[in-house]
Amino acid sequence: MNLFALHHGWADAAMISAIVVFATIGDVLIASAMRAIGDLDNIRAHSGLIGAILAVLGSPRFVLGVTFMAFSFFSLVFAFSHADLSLIAPASASLTFVTNAIAARFFLHENVDRRRWIAALLVCAGVALMAM
Repeated sequence: MNLFALHHGWADAAMISAIVVFATIGDVLIASAMRAIGDLDNIRAHSGLIGAILAVLGSPRFVLGVTFMAFSFFSLVFAFSHADLSLIAPASASLTFVTNAIAARFFLHENVDRRRWIAALLVCAGVALMAM
């Protein structure tokens, strides 16, 4: 077995993991913040567009979520400079779908139906095939 290939595989997995973890944390924080803020149409009707913008930007959870999304983006940019686009882009996007389903169920208490769990399993199988 080629030691460089083994190291390269672990590096790819680490980069994909960083992208997925940062994106999932960002998505959960932003979704949670937006639920706490409430309906932006109602806020805009009461306080105007500036009031709606201030309500969103004044949420620490939203700002933290955007920060994690930025970490995810820069992790993606870094990964593109070190690994193949044909692996990084589909693997990170599809695994983010899986981790978002898990996080939505356990952190946001969303009802994730059987169809989505089956889709998540199929996504995992596809990523495993792609990584071979």
